[in-house]
Amino acid sequence: MEVLQRTANRGSISTGYDIDNSLKIEADNAERLQRVYSGQSGSVNSSTPTSTKIATISFWLKRTELQPSGNHLVFLADANFTWVGFNNDGLYILGSTAGINLRSNGKFRDTSAWYHIVVAFDTTQSTASNRVKVYVNGEQWTEFGVSENYGTQNNDIDLYDTNTSHYLGWSDAQSQSGYYAEFYLIDGQQLAPTEFGETDSDSGIWKPKAYGGTFGNQGYHLDFEDSSDLGKDVSGNGNNFTAHYGGSAADQATDTPTNNFAHWNPLMAYDGDEGRAEITEGGTTLTNSNTGNGSSNGWYGGAGTIPVTSGKWYWEYQPFAGTFGYRGVGIMGADYVTDDIDDIRDYGPNLYLRDGATPKIYQHLQSGTNTVYKTMTSWTSNNSDIFAIALNMDDEEITFYRNGTAITENGTSNTTFSISSVIAQSSPIIFHYQSYANGTGIYFNFGGYTEISISSAASDANGYGTFEYAPPSGYYALCGKNLAEYGGTA
Repeated sequence: MEVLQRTANRGSISTGYDIDNSLKIEADNAERLQRVYSGQSGSVNSSTPTSTKIATISFWLKRTELQPSGNHLVFLADANFTWVGFNNDGLYILGSTAGINLRSNGKFRDTSAWYHIVVAFDTTQSTASNRVKVYVNGEQWTEFGVSENYGTQNNDIDLYDTNTSHYLGWSDAQSQSGYYAEFYLIDGQQLAPTEFGETDSDSGIWKPKAYGGTFGNQGYHLDFEDSSDLGKDVSGNGNNFTAHYGGSAADQATDTPTNNFAHWNPLMAYDGDEGRAEITEGGTTLTNSNTGNGSSNGWYGGAGTIPVTSGKWYWEYQPFAGTFGYRGVGIMGADYVTDDIDDIRDYGPNLYLRDGATPKIYQHLQSGTNTVYKTMTSWTSNNSDIFAIALNMDDEEITFYRNGTAITENGTSNTTFSISSVIAQSSPIIFHYQSYANGTGIYFNFGGYTEISISSAASDANGYGTFEYAPPSGYYALCGKNLAEYGGTA
């Protein structure tokens, strides 16, 4: 539905209701939360459900990895398999015993925005389509062209059977990677999305609001605000998720529906000569998943989710594997972003710093070749270095940092470099990465989540982002609230 794109929540509006934290789940690490129900040892709540036929599940989700085939599960009750997630990137709601099987023909592939999804069950309804109501960003979703079975009247939905556990995420093969926020299960009520969100009167964007209703005996609310107990139920019921498989307190993120941060776009993890960029860890880690094909190396790379036209922006990155001298990190014209790096390298205007024994800034303009724009003062490279970029769109300049110190042009004291030629050929500008070395990997930090080990926890002047080094004065984390204040695009 076009309306879902137009009103998608990219965290760039003032909501009056702030969500402080989300949970990052990475499928490759089999990260998931588990809550044990009454039939298993370790039960946290064995009270009788308010209803076995009526319930509402509500959550906010930002997908960071897509899957054109197979399942990506957000929620699972595992005994007889009731789940909410995606199949072939379309919505998939399954209730095995209840006979529910809904699969959409529409794809959910916008990784730059948060989706609010509500699934409201009531199998007592005589009209089949009323037994499961699905809402996305406040709009009821009815396009289930792949499979449309709303279940058998009065059948249980199997959320609380003996030996059932509830999971957020599931396994390394079927877990939905991304950021989860404001996860609710309401036992005994079939609720509308307006209980959890509302339309912003100025922008028309769907935004979260506080839930003020009851939860039922087996209901819960996970807000992920306690990093020492990310599965804590704050509903008052004590229905805690007690196991955090594959994860840690570091999986708490500040990327939320009320302050959306930049990350890498899996639709723009472009193919190279021999491989493809693999995006993991909440869209913040890029590695070369080169398939070989007779060569040990090959160009690959990626582009980001938030382009900008104005403002001053800051982000960090840290190499963790691969050969120095083959990595380029910088900016490019957003009009030329494709999923083919050969087109980027041959046609797209870009500018990037390449590390190595003789680090250089390279610039590529349309219908030209990569040329050395500036030769930089050399350093001894190692994978403990933390680099940063300060992008000044207002004055059309860029500065690169290594371990908190601006990198100078060789033989000079120059630390700021013009990007006017790139902007003249394409604006807005988006962050960009390319590499030739097989096995190369880089951690990025746009402020909302990172795999970089942060010791100082510096933020920008507005208090947003978590960085190793404080952003220069006047520069800000690339997130929704800063974009709303300082311009650019979101």
